[in-house]
Amino acid sequence: MFIRAFHSSDASGSWHQSSKIRTGLEVHRLQAASRVVRSGKVRHLHTLGGLFVPSFGSEWFWWYWQKQKLKPYVDFMQRNYPPDFKYQDFAPQFTAEFFDAEEWTDIFASSGAKYIVLTTKHHEGFTLWGSKNSWNWNAVDVGPKRDLVDEVASALRGNSDLRLGLYHSLFEWFNPLFELDAANVFTTNYFPTSKTLPELYELVVKYKPEILWSDGDGDAPDKYWNSTGFLAWLYNDSPVRDTVVTNDRWGYGSICTHGGYYTCADRYQPGHLLKHKWENCMTIDTKSWGYRRNAALSDYLTIEQIVATLVETVSCGGNLLMNVGPTHDGRIAPIFEERLRQMGQWLKVNGEAIYNTTAWRAQNDSVTPNVWYTCRPQEKRIFAILLEWPMDGSVILNEPDVTEGQTQVELVGHGSVHWEPVKPSGLRVFLPQLSFRQMPCQWAWTLRLTGAT
Repeated sequence: MFIRAFHSSDASGSWHQSSKIRTGLEVHRLQAASRVVRSGKVRHLHTLGGLFVPSFGSEWFWWYWQKQKLKPYVDFMQRNYPPDFKYQDFAPQFTAEFFDAEEWTDIFASSGAKYIVLTTKHHEGFTLWGSKNSWNWNAVDVGPKRDLVDEVASALRGNSDLRLGLYHSLFEWFNPLFELDAANVFTTNYFPTSKTLPELYELVVKYKPEILWSDGDGDAPDKYWNSTGFLAWLYNDSPVRDTVVTNDRWGYGSICTHGGYYTCADRYQPGHLLKHKWENCMTIDTKSWGYRRNAALSDYLTIEQIVATLVETVSCGGNLLMNVGPTHDGRIAPIFEERLRQMGQWLKVNGEAIYNTTAWRAQNDSVTPNVWYTCRPQEKRIFAILLEWPMDGSVILNEPDVTEGQTQVELVGHGSVHWEPVKPSGLRVFLPQLSFRQMPCQWAWTLRLTGAT
């Protein structure tokens, strides 16, 4: 599924200045990239940092308060904090006293995810490890005084089969060196040379992630970030050169154009099959990537909506990266935990239609649009996932070509079901009359078709 680590149609572009990059990103790493993306399908992103002490409005709290001076944020600070309070004063309140990496790992594993992507640094610049390049603005020097990245990495590797991914923001909102480079229209590169690149090398060497999720180019081009130079090292000389996979956010203009897999936009859902491997990075809290104390219940996706998002994403050839924002004291809020464990319950029954699957020739059904397809060509199986249980007990599948006496249809988790051909094409499947307790699962149901094309 991962055809190439970087799109190769633009042979003259900056992403192909080095033959070493071409070898590393287009040829030698294809098998590793393909293996990672095809099997994974479900990942979790966890956004944690000093910015969640206020836990109000958005993870862009600092920017909205100090730069854009949006009224809700200004009013919040005036009501609750003294006039001379600075954003940096939140850092000691980022305590993480209830943070337990093994408990997190149990929640992650129960969700059915295969990869965890931890936010190591967001646009505020606060790092969750004791970065040598972020003095007194990291979780070891101030706040919890713990290396949270190491604790998560160790717990994942010691207590589960989950793989580690790390999110890292290239730019920082208010770093003076970045502001200086921006004022120079990025003709100088003081910030990436002294801050961003050393952090990236440090993360890779120390924690050996299998996914490196870059973000926040600050409208600066990849040349400014020296992305091609770093990626050449990553794919050819780094300790994770045989396994690492990267996304497409490595400089202005690279998103949805160059990358091991495309993210294109936050909450990206094209609704159709793409030629390049892609990812839907979305949030359970529809209004924020960070934890919000003022969130309403209606702001959270229901489990039905989450399952539907997963199904549509995988049917269109994508992976789902589902974000939850922990609290400043290190907890995963119960509503997030419930959603994650519910996802795991559904995947225990229907996982064969999600993991190790590929997109089929049709993504959703033309007659019954709330039915989405995946397939396992090597097993000659087609999966039709129903987002609604039909009121009359039967469902028409217009896309499969079926043959009486050869095609078999099963309700996954239950058993064989009766079907009949319909004209001009397709079949009508008669679902069994089941009580609630007899249902194999909730929220969506899978039909397994064998002997169909």
